[in-house]
Amino acid sequence: MSSNTVLYAAAVLIWGSTWFGIKFQLGIVDPAVSIAYRFTLAGVLLLVWLAVRRQPLIPARAAWSNIALTGLFSFCLSYLCSYAATGLLTSGLVAVAGSALSVMNVLNSRIFLGQPVKPRVLLGGSIGVFGVLLLFLPSISLEGLGGASALGLAIIMLGNYFASAGNMAVAKARKAEVPLLPATAWGMLAGAGLTALTATMRGAEFTFDPSPAYVLSLLYLTLFGSLAAFLSYFTLLGRIGADRAGYVAVMVPIVALIISTLFEGYQWTMLSVLGLGLAVGGNLLVMTPPGWRLPGRLAAAVKPGQP
Repeated sequence: MSSNTVLYAAAVLIWGSTWFGIKFQLGIVDPAVSIAYRFTLAGVLLLVWLAVRRQPLIPARAAWSNIALTGLFSFCLSYLCSYAATGLLTSGLVAVAGSALSVMNVLNSRIFLGQPVKPRVLLGGSIGVFGVLLLFLPSISLEGLGGASALGLAIIMLGNYFASAGNMAVAKARKAEVPLLPATAWGMLAGAGLTALTATMRGAEFTFDPSPAYVLSLLYLTLFGSLAAFLSYFTLLGRIGADRAGYVAVMVPIVALIISTLFEGYQWTMLSVLGLGLAVGGNLLVMTPPGWRLPGRLAAAVKPGQP
């Protein structure tokens, strides 16, 4: 097994399981406080890791506006939405709805970065969003537009937009040649600070749940979901390029739904299978350049389950 395959599998399996891990963060501790704990710890550990490797820690002054925007959108608002939606839906459905992020990235890239939108990409995005709606259709029909499913879908879609806005800030920082890892670390810390401020303004108490479920899920989300997966993905991105590394996002919802089926009792129907297939297929169409093929060992490794 090649090292690229290991990195690919690590990113997919970790990010596919973090949605379920969030379930154990919901309870005694306010979600905003849990998010603040998570990204404070993750940001500090990432800075320590960079210091041990003797890499630069402080980005240039011009980079801080984009770092602040990344913190606000990527590590504050988007995660507040993700945690809120996970309290209403099974983690697998939240993950699949989160796959619509790729569509919003394409649209925001057109609006904020001036990148053209190709018809194939627009078609793929439309198919993907339609697949997400099919997955939610049975529960929305049963509960009505005022039910938990419709509200959860609306919240995660809003979170997708916030995450996409954060991605635009990252793209601008990368265009300005801002080092990615220190910018990510400070973005996490900025997001943690803003989320803590949000919790304070809402009157939330900064409590801590010492139960094994809460502590272990916090450590897992921090060490693996916020650090190991990002480092694996960034390394893969540097080796095989953004287009190929982007296929991680296609497989994550499938892993999340499998975990949801095993541990949350998610019930599959023909409609949900069709919806998942369209969501995944739409993302494939969005991210695959015409005539592009996965190379060598990586192709062999990911063909059975995709991406």
